[in-house]
Amino acid sequence: MSAPASFSKARWIALVAVWVAAAGAGMTALAAYKSRPGPAGTSPAQWPASSGIHRTPGLPTLVMFAHPLCPCTEASLAELARLMRRVDGKLSAHVLFIRPDGTPESWARSANWKLAAHIPGVSVAADSDSAEALRFGSGTSGEVVFYDADGALRFSGGITPARGHQGDNPGSDRIAALVAGGAGGFEGTPVFGCPLQDPEGLKEEVK
Repeated sequence: MSAPASFSKARWIALVAVWVAAAGAGMTALAAYKSRPGPAGTSPAQWPASSGIHRTPGLPTLVMFAHPLCPCTEASLAELARLMRRVDGKLSAHVLFIRPDGTPESWARSANWKLAAHIPGVSVAADSDSAEALRFGSGTSGEVVFYDADGALRFSGGITPARGHQGDNPGSDRIAALVAGGAGGFEGTPVFGCPLQDPEGLKEEVK
């Protein structure tokens, strides 16, 4: 074998090794991203009197805060639809899509909005200037707060097992158990989604 041929073979092996290493690093980074939750919110222990969200007397209330353009939120909405089938009308549910100041109403009415609007038993509305999200301390798209019929916070967190993934998860199980009469104090789970309050990102998305 000639020297140039030997060199070409060695170079090819080196390139393959570099590609395998890069692919492995990319997969590791992707896995880390999917399993990395958003910032944990701090919701008020009692339903805020200043909230404009309607509560149905005698029923617990669930509110999901969402970014209309967050791709991860599609999975959260799918899990909400599954949860609503589980609770069978024993829950007042709302999805609020943030609409930053200065954006048209159409900006919030995205594909995510349409998905939410098709979930039976769920009320969908825009959250102008993120007022309700701030009031309830929510900072990540897909975050859910659950208050019992007396207005006490019983759950705050996510209802997906990972970012953009559907499937069994402790958040949905916790809410279903509470609706069925389960006891216990407040519990929370990680939220996997895009940041709700991201001024620089919103500027790019509104263009």
